[in-house]
Amino acid sequence: MTDNKQNPWGGNNQMPPELDDVIKDFKNKFDNIFGRTSPKSGMPISSKTSGLKYLFILALLAWFLSGIYIIDPAEKGVVLRFGAFQEETSQGPHWHLPYPIESLNRVNVEQIRTVQIGYRDAARNRRGGNVSSESIMLTKDENMIDAKFAVQYKINDVQSYLFNVANPDTTLRNAVESAIRQVVGKNSMDYILTEGRVAISDNVKDKSQELLDAYKVGLLITTVNMQDAQPPEQVQSAFSDAVKAREDKQRLINEAQTYANDILPKSRGKSVRMVEEARAYKSKVVSKSEGEAARFNQILSEYKKAPKVTKERLYRETMEEVLANTSKVVVDSKANSMMYLPMDKLLDNSRMSTKAVAEGVPPIEKVKQRGGGFRNVFRNREVR
Repeated sequence: MTDNKQNPWGGNNQMPPELDDVIKDFKNKFDNIFGRTSPKSGMPISSKTSGLKYLFILALLAWFLSGIYIIDPAEKGVVLRFGAFQEETSQGPHWHLPYPIESLNRVNVEQIRTVQIGYRDAARNRRGGNVSSESIMLTKDENMIDAKFAVQYKINDVQSYLFNVANPDTTLRNAVESAIRQVVGKNSMDYILTEGRVAISDNVKDKSQELLDAYKVGLLITTVNMQDAQPPEQVQSAFSDAVKAREDKQRLINEAQTYANDILPKSRGKSVRMVEEARAYKSKVVSKSEGEAARFNQILSEYKKAPKVTKERLYRETMEEVLANTSKVVVDSKANSMMYLPMDKLLDNSRMSTKAVAEGVPPIEKVKQRGGGFRNVFRNREVR
């Protein structure tokens, strides 16, 4: 029988290659690429031109791949070709001719930057504190004021920011300082320290942005905040006294206004009430006078008809009115017979007369309504 067992390495009775042979073969191929000679014959295995060609291809490929770049969402890419502006790219992957033909500048256009006028933050600057050369300025009323501002801005035009001005951030600082001195110089010190803070900040922002747009800096001011505004240290105590006096003045004015708002309505109401009471009293007096005049005319006409009877009647009515207000009873001592006097009725009539006077009703009318009083007494005396 024939042995059908085959060697997996390709031939009958062929053994697998030795590990040393594999390493030697790989080394020979490597030396062939770089143009090295064989150690046995000393002759070159391959030419140097072939090896440099492969190296050049690899270097060229790496050079082309180095032109790939990715722009973040908050950034803008500016491609320069031999130092001149070529194009502006937005977010995403891009490619440009690698250095030294073209170069790439990345600019963060969403970053909010801050510049401090009149002071420096110790967290950002070792020399933190006041900067009097920037903060001390003159107001409209020729007073000195120490004002500090914080300005926040960002880049809105990348090409202008990179190429129009040598130092855009320094230009912004100078423009803001100029605008601050211009705005402060047109306003009084009291206005700046009290109700004018917001308006001053808005005016500084507008004027600063106008200057930046004129210079084409490519920066956009987002906010301007007045951090602090106060007189210089040399006059701080005197100014504090003046502020306290002004506050006391305003407090007194407010208290006086509050008192006036409380007392004036009451006074107006009281005056209206007094006028109405006077009118009512006038109407009452006039009506009473007219009634008494009419009554007098009636009595006068009766008196002309019967003078003696009318005179006696008037006398008795007058005595009733006079004696109705007293608790004393006058009795004729010459009377022979005992006379019964209803004392309870007399006292009751006296009280009713007093009440009638308070109510404005003539007492004689009340007496007549109760049955006579003294008239019955006099009538009883006459009968007896």
